[in-house]
Order: sequence, then structure tokens, then C-alpha cells
Amino acid sequence: MLEIHPIKAFSDNYFWIFKQEGSSQACIVDPGDAAPVLNYLENNQLTLSAILLTHHHSDHIGGVNQLLSHFHVPVYGPESSSIPMVTNTLHEGDVIDACNTSFKVLEIPGHTLDHIAYYAETASNPVLFCGDTLFAGGCGRIFEGTPVMMYNSLQKLAALEPNTQFYCAHEYTLANLAFAQAVSPEDSVLQERIQREEEKRAKDIPTVPSNIGVELLTNPFLRCSEESISEKFLEHAQQPVEVFAAIREWKDRF
Repeated sequence: MLEIHPIKAFSDNYFWIFKQEGSSQACIVDPGDAAPVLNYLENNQLTLSAILLTHHHSDHIGGVNQLLSHFHVPVYGPESSSIPMVTNTLHEGDVIDACNTSFKVLEIPGHTLDHIAYYAETASNPVLFCGDTLFAGGCGRIFEGTPVMMYNSLQKLAALEPNTQFYCAHEYTLANLAFAQAVSPEDSVLQERIQREEEKRAKDIPTVPSNIGVELLTNPFLRCSEESISEKFLEHAQQPVEVFAAIREWKDRF
């Protein structure tokens, strides 16, 4: 059984640490700061066995070098000159073993050109570590790629099994759902989700992970082909990718 826990950092980041039940060996995803990771490992009597990176932004890689000063472990990540500490460069379709779990690598450019995700078919639900590409209720900003790149990357993730639990890197959910409500103000399924997520945050419970099935029903960036969404953009957009670009531009100004 794979155990996955969030390590809160900065104002809204989650570093995901995972291990097999009963094991003292743990892996960390996107450690932007070493201190909270080292504290977690010490408090839980764990040893780090691998570091997994999704892309090169500093809040995802900033703690790697300090962690490597404590643990001699492999660093998995995309092939990128911005991440020189990567020891095992990864591309689409590669498979790695981390904490006795087999992960398939998915290339999902858009937020950055080097962005990848890690997908595992575990004993319970499939697991996806997707960095800043897909968020609960939203998606990442397009910093380096194009809307077409980002749309295709999101479609790749949307095609995974609906019960896939995905672990994104930020607690952006309520803000994302506020925007989703602006896109679909009369959507009762979305309203119910907003209420559930607000109740979690009132208790300081993370809204992540979410799952692909929930996002297909409530995330506007995965619903660009639905008439209830696309009809709002008929003046500017005819194809789903054009609808996506219009929604992303709106969200940037929201």
C-alpha cells in the first residue's frame, strides 16, 4: 500500500512524500525547500531514497541540493539545463521505480517546456504527480509553452482513468473554483463541490488530492468541448483548443 502525505511549505505549496506501508524508505516530489522535508523525515524516522522533479521552477527544486548534502540519492527529472542536479533524465514513456512503485513518465509541456508527470497504477487507485499542470479546479499558467501545448497536455491527463488520484503542487482550489463558478454560474455539481472544498479548508484540510473524474465534471479547463462552456466563447473560439485559450486568458485576468 502506497502512503502519500503532503508537506506544507511557503504560502501554498505541497511537497508530496510517499512510501510503502511499513517501510522506512521515502521519496519526495518537488522539494522546493529542504527544511520541512528534513523535519518530516526526522520526525517520522524515515530515510530519503529518491527525489522526483516535475519542472524547473524554484519552488519545486530549491531544496534539492541541501537534501543531497544529507542523502546520496538519485534525482529524477526532465532533461533541462535549468536542473543540473538531475542524475536520471526522463522522457515520455520512461518507467522508473521509486519506493517500490513503478511510475510511467508523461511529458506535459505548457506551464514550462520541460514539465513532466509521474503516473503509477497502484493497488488501490492510480496515482499521478502532476506538478503545476493540472490543479484541483484549474490548471497552471502558461509561462513557456503555448495554449495548444497546454491543452494537449491536459487532454493527456484527462484521458487517464477517472479514479486516478492526482497530487498537484499548490493549494489553489478555492480560487480556481471561484473562477469555475464565473464560467458556469448555474452548475449545481460545481456548487456542491465548492461547498465540500470550503468545508475542508475551514478545517485546514488539504483539498488535494482530487481525482480525474471530479475534474471532468467541474474543471472548466477540461470541459472546453462542452456546449455549456463553449457557447460563451462563440465570437472568438470555434474549436475546443480555442475555447481553452480563451478561458486561460480570462483566468489570467480574473
